Amino acid sequence: MTDPSETEIQQEPPQIRFLRRLVTTLTVVMIGGLVLIISLLVIRLQGNEATLPAEIALPEGVEAEAVTLGRGWIAIVSRDNRILIFDRESGALRQDIQIAD
Repeated sequence: MTDPSETEIQQEPPQIRFLRRLVTTLTVVMIGGLVLIISLLVIRLQGNEATLPAEIALPEGVEAEAVTLGRGWIAIVSRDNRILIFDRESGALRQDIQIAD
């Protein structure tokens, strides 16, 4: 019987060594890509700066149903079939459009 400390250490074939390194590299790249995608989603889905200004005050009795943000304006669709367009900077009402039924 041979002593395990005396046995020769078997070398891996070069193809197996290359394949092991390739799989390890692929694993690292996939983990890095997954971390990058998750971080981009978190950054993108966090509240951005395009929120309604505090200066916007809806007229008495108007309830907002939908809000659309544009360049320089904010449109609010109300439950009473009106579109109210406000200035994005000052919050002043620019236009009040009645939607025909």
